[in-house]
Amino acid sequence: MAEFKYEITEEIGVLSETAKGWTKEFNLVSWNGREAKYDIREWAPGHEKMGKGVTLSGDEAAELKALLAGIDFDAME
Repeated sequence: MAEFKYEITEEIGVLSETAKGWTKEFNLVSWNGREAKYDIREWAPGHEKMGKGVTLSGDEAAELKALLAGIDFDAME
């Protein structure tokens, strides 16, 4: 498997945490030296391991924000 580099350039927030300490986070991450993108994924404590995630451009993150703003989450309970 090819090696890749990542750098969390901004830790925006933690969405949840498991009993084992893994956290689902929303961050800005630079992959292989490229421009940082918005990223949602699970991270082990210390960010040494990661799970599969979703990476979004700024435009995609803005569209997701608009979609989420249109959802009545209280009606889902």
